[in-house]
Amino acid sequence: MEKTFIVNRLNLYYGKNHALKNIDLEINAKSVTALIGPSGCGKSTFLRTLNRMNDLIPDVTITGSVRFGELDVYEKKADVIDIRKRVGMVFQKPNPFPMSIYDNIAYGPRCQRRYGKEELDELVEKALKDAALWDEVKDRLLKSALELSGGQQQRLCIARALAMNPEVLLMDEPTSALDPIATAKIEELIVQLKKNYTIVIVTHSMQQAARISDQTAFFLLGDLIEVGETKSFFSTPKDSRSESYITGRFG
Repeated sequence: MEKTFIVNRLNLYYGKNHALKNIDLEINAKSVTALIGPSGCGKSTFLRTLNRMNDLIPDVTITGSVRFGELDVYEKKADVIDIRKRVGMVFQKPNPFPMSIYDNIAYGPRCQRRYGKEELDELVEKALKDAALWDEVKDRLLKSALELSGGQQQRLCIARALAMNPEVLLMDEPTSALDPIATAKIEELIVQLKKNYTIVIVTHSMQQAARISDQTAFFLLGDLIEVGETKSFFSTPKDSRSESYITGRFG
């Protein structure tokens, strides 16, 4: 199976705190990889290494390699802006810009180059359709994005990421602030999106990981304990710590 990322001996330190320890992980293309584990175990830190978001945190040291296709994400000549364009990110809490629905989607592409109105209209429509939001907002594109419900705002943030035409979507607990109905819509959307994108999702919900992911990676105290095909990971975990976490004995 084609790999989008191949991570080798990845270590990350916040000052002297060793937050990620010798991580080796391969992430399959056009599939959903779920990162699970207790709070503070390194899931979100690992997610942010994939598009160098940890560069924004002071006193961070990273060793090892993160290969993204032919590119080593951490080589000196790597273009960080290009990496973040190709590897989009959706955060835990919806964070629409305080502008219209249309301008939320158009903002990133406009920063890249000049667009004609018709071309930009098509891009906005496609992104909203891909995020399963078009039918709900097509008659109010010029209204403020802040008027949308929480679930709609999160789908708008997904559409905003898709408008940059990424290859990968990183999602950091994208449904933790949403109600069950909005959560179900996002989960359906993720399953649809994996036909065209590689998706890596951090989730606290093992049920969610079991429902939507193809591969599950279990982190604990900065170590990657186990990774495997989701169905077999949950039915027959190889490591006793994985089994203890799945069965609720800790975490």
